[in-house]
Amino acid sequence: MKSKENIVFLGMMGVGKTSIGFLVSKKLNLSFLDIDQLIEKELGMKISKVFETRGEKYFREIEEKITLKSLKLKKIVISLGGGAFLNKNIRDEILNNHSSYWLKLNPKILIKRLRNNSKRPIAFKLTNNELIDLTKKRSNIYSKALYKIDCDNRSKNEIVNEILNIYETNKINSKY
Repeated sequence: MKSKENIVFLGMMGVGKTSIGFLVSKKLNLSFLDIDQLIEKELGMKISKVFETRGEKYFREIEEKITLKSLKLKKIVISLGGGAFLNKNIRDEILNNHSSYWLKLNPKILIKRLRNNSKRPIAFKLTNNELIDLTKKRSNIYSKALYKIDCDNRSKNEIVNEILNIYETNKINSKY
């Protein structure tokens, strides 16, 4: 098996991609990039403000540009925005050249995390049923990730340890 370049976390907003990605990067002594943070820095405004003032289409264009540029870096850990993996160009690049981890969380747990969080421009406007539908729809695409990590009722340390075990096993196997 060819060693993949970067570790990429994907999944719904609020699932913990940033916190898990950061912890994994620290354990592996690798740099960490959060795409949403990079977008906010580049545009000088919060993502919710970008959606509000410039719209989702504009946001997705910037997201694609920044994500593809970031994926050219080597040996880093990347946390995608919730919708980034839906973009075919981003998804193909990740699936062909990087180790992808889908952080999967039960929609009911996710709703508790997202409810009344204005930082999540898409989720903030949706009803619980619409959020469940969005999760199901996106899950079909997220499931293409190389690894699925079930995050239900697990601590961050348990999730990080599972990811590190997968990473180390693949690192050993890729040498042969």
